[in-house]
This record gives sequence, structure tokens and C-alpha cells, in this order.
Amino acid sequence: MATSNPSVFLLTVNGQIEGANFPEYDNLYCKYCFVYGHDWAPTSGLEEGITQITCKGSQSSHKLIWNFPLETTFKSTNPSGWPQLVVSVYGPDVFGNDVVRGYGATHIPFTPGQHTRTVPMFVPEPTWRLQKFTSWLLGRRPEYTDPKVVAQGEGREVTRVRSQGFVTVSFHIITKDMKKLGYDTGPSSSANTPSATSGWSTEEQPHIM
Repeated sequence: MATSNPSVFLLTVNGQIEGANFPEYDNLYCKYCFVYGHDWAPTSGLEEGITQITCKGSQSSHKLIWNFPLETTFKSTNPSGWPQLVVSVYGPDVFGNDVVRGYGATHIPFTPGQHTRTVPMFVPEPTWRLQKFTSWLLGRRPEYTDPKVVAQGEGREVTRVRSQGFVTVSFHIITKDMKKLGYDTGPSSSANTPSATSGWSTEEQPHIM
């Protein structure tokens, strides 16, 4: 029986936004979204979301813990425009206004299996001291109209930023039909050999009893 050649490959992203480290701030929440190229399209799952508000615990080395799940699947015809995860962290200032505490982005891992990424965060800074004082007084810190600009890079060369905090994200990546289309993203080991019947490639294959 002849098998049809696939015209697209699939990338399944599972994992979670584990938490963050912002020594100066507390009671923070995180928004996320995916940025990808024109040849990519989501087929299932959520493209964006928002975590719960969390505060630092005495038993967690003063880290912020979210453990917020990620689950989405993409299809594409080529790896150009490989998806990126953009995260934005927000929290209250001294006046109780929600202000941005950090932006960051990371590419979805290319190889199947388990991965952990620590994403450096940054915030835009006012250009002038008067702007800095005014933004503090009015509770309106500089922020991007669209956080996706963090992953695109266009126009950011004129933005003054300051590093601030880290966000930790864990991924479990599964791909399907990439090798059939001529793309090999996994190490040359039997653990990453795709199933002959399913075409899925992952670090751990189910045992057949």
C-alpha cells in the first residue's frame, strides 16, 4: 500500500512557564504569546494566555512560581520563521497601577525532547530624566504597544532598555514528518528515531507491550 508524501510537518509544544526571579518585585503575573513566520499556522492549542498572580514564598528561595501550562501545535512547510515564545511580566507599582516589569523572548527548541530555558527580561527606559520622573509620578512606565515587537527586533535599535529579572520555561517538543521533508533537527541516536508508522519524533518513545 503506497503512502502519500506529507506536504507539511508538525511541531507540538508542551511545557510550562515555571516561574521567575525578580528580586525587587512581588505579586507578579505573566502574559505569553507565540510569534512565527508567514508559512506557519497553529492547528490546536492556545496562542496566548495569562497566568495567575503569584507572590514569593519563604520556601522557594524567594522565587515566583506559576507552573502555567503551555500546549499548542503548529504546521509549516519550512523551518523559516520558527516560532518564538514572548513573555511579558506585570505587577503593581507603589500607587497600585499595573506596570510592565519585563519583556523577553526565546525560540522554541529545535530538537525533540525535554528542554529548559532561562529567559533574560528587560524593560524600556525613558530617554530623559524628566520623562523618568513623570512616568513614575503618573504610574505610566514606557512599554511596547505590542509585545510581539520583542521577537521581531524591528525598530528596537533606538529603544533604551534595562535588564531586569529572569523567567524560566520548560518545553517538551515533538515533531512529525520533518525528516520526510528533508529536515533533521535531532541528534543521531536511536532515542530520537521517529516511529515508522506515526512519523512522530520525540525523546521518549512509548513501549509496546
